Amino acid sequence: MPLSPKAAAAAATILWGFTYILTTTMLPHNPWFIAAVRALGGGLPLLLFARALPPAGWWGKMIVLGTLNNGLFFGLLFVAAIRLPGGVAATFQALGPLFMVLLALPLLGVRPAGGKLIAVAAGVVGVAMVVLQGGAALDLIGVLAALGAALSVALGGTLYSKWKPPVSVVTMAAWQMIIAGIELAIIAAILGDIPPAITATNVLGLAILALAITALPFVLWFTGIKGVGPAAVAPMLLLTPITAFVLDALVRGIVPSAVQTLGIAIVIGSLLYGQYVDRNTAKG
Repeated sequence: MPLSPKAAAAAATILWGFTYILTTTMLPHNPWFIAAVRALGGGLPLLLFARALPPAGWWGKMIVLGTLNNGLFFGLLFVAAIRLPGGVAATFQALGPLFMVLLALPLLGVRPAGGKLIAVAAGVVGVAMVVLQGGAALDLIGVLAALGAALSVALGGTLYSKWKPPVSVVTMAAWQMIIAGIELAIIAAILGDIPPAITATNVLGLAILALAITALPFVLWFTGIKGVGPAAVAPMLLLTPITAFVLDALVRGIVPSAVQTLGIAIVIGSLLYGQYVDRNTAKG
């Protein structure tokens, strides 16, 4: 049975939560190289499956969407992941839902309900309680990169909903990633951000990153946006840092404190409340 749009979006964000543990355990520390491999490695298999081109008049918008949803997002995400403590980077990523809800008004003409804003804000507080480390030093470039990544993907998702591309979700995801991959490969080459050697572990990690953490979840994510809109799926992005925290605990043996446990409960509660607001708004 196919997933509902919200379930598809939730599955995507959970898969994205594996990115941090994979980056620290299996990938080389070259953010722009990793981002380029992720985009091209995720986009090319999808293109083989879709075997379709966007309409001729859509290439400009496709470049904008590919740059926002994949190019800037991937590159800045890995810069932040390397320059900031993992918990801090994940917390900044949790600002994505708030950006999407706020962008829905000027770009889509959709005024978010007050309850929706409360739910998202509570979720951000909960994520901060879960992942922030006491006394963590904040690198300015890392902070700007993390904020830029969250804003980029939020803007890209909102524009995707506004423009309503006349092609399949798979075709859209494939071409966005290929466009981003070309952009990122050029940046990696210019910056010389290419690892001197690639191990077998790196190859396996890059394959997992491209297929299981990129190609599949991006199709699921855009399925959710296309089905119910960006504001409705925005709270699901809070599942990404929660998943990353759980994996970190399981793999690295980090036991959550009482404050972190309370943060998890707040995040879950905010997600449930956000869905409750959506249902009441639809009924009204």
